[in-house]
Amino acid sequence: MPLAARVGPANRHDSTAFEAMLDAVPPIRRPSGQRRRRPDKLHADKGYDYRRCRDACRRRRIKHRIARAGVEPKGRLGRHRWVVERTLAWLKRFRRLAVRHERRSDLHQAFLTLACCAICHRHLPEGL
Repeated sequence: MPLAARVGPANRHDSTAFEAMLDAVPPIRRPSGQRRRRPDKLHADKGYDYRRCRDACRRRRIKHRIARAGVEPKGRLGRHRWVVERTLAWLKRFRRLAVRHERRSDLHQAFLTLACCAICHRHLPEGL
């Protein structure tokens, strides 16, 4: 299920928005009553193999598993990467998001948020 979604320019590298996406994850409530700010672990592909991405995880006390370019084989992160690809496929089912028709980014962000809400609603257990 999508934890956070943001709209950005198409010609900007994903790693530049990495820190903002880490901060966009909402607080998660724990059964004991404590509030957690961030997930325990992060898996990322070779596109995020930058020192600033690793440092952003360390500052937030998130264990990171970022593939290193030229060192690790392509298949190592596949078992975790398919979750991201599956979620992107779920978002592509909303035709308005497949091709951006809105010129205003706030409208596109609103449709993206609605799509994430619909995906989360589908995966809620019955009776909630």
